[in-house]
Amino acid sequence: MLLEVGFGGGEHAVAQAEAEPDAGLIACEVFENGICSLLSRLVPEAHDPASAPLPPNLLVWPGDARALLRLLPEACLHGVFLLFPDPWPKARHAKRRFVHPGLVPLVARAMRPGATWRVASDDPTYQAWVGEVMDAQALFSTPPPARERPAGWPTTRYEAKALAAGRAPLYWSFTRL
Repeated sequence: MLLEVGFGGGEHAVAQAEAEPDAGLIACEVFENGICSLLSRLVPEAHDPASAPLPPNLLVWPGDARALLRLLPEACLHGVFLLFPDPWPKARHAKRRFVHPGLVPLVARAMRPGATWRVASDDPTYQAWVGEVMDAQALFSTPPPARERPAGWPTTRYEAKALAAGRAPLYWSFTRL
């Protein structure tokens, strides 16, 4: 089972579900616009929504991923994606970031040993935060981030916007120890 946290427009979730048809993907999004965007990708206007073919391996969690992580069985995930999350750049908002010292153990609990947590961000504040938080924990390996999107990572519209604006994304692949 895979988990995508904050799928935005859903382009990565759809691409991931297509790329790994034998793996289930739970796509989490709290914002209605994102959920509607994903559904519009899955159910084109020409189709009757009741009869549109939906990926059988894709589930949508229309709520907070933290609540889902508390419900998931231990070691059930073989991958987690957090791609271009809201950086919450103000120091007083840091507690809202998904990569957070208090959440790392919750994510780790749901992941199998050897599972990969992919994180990408173009925001310098969030990039520094990810490095700081992940370097201070012992549940995941912490290799340096890649400066180019690794092979096998479908692009997202947020990444395209960042690159068009001249911002330099970083891409991490943390492995559950």
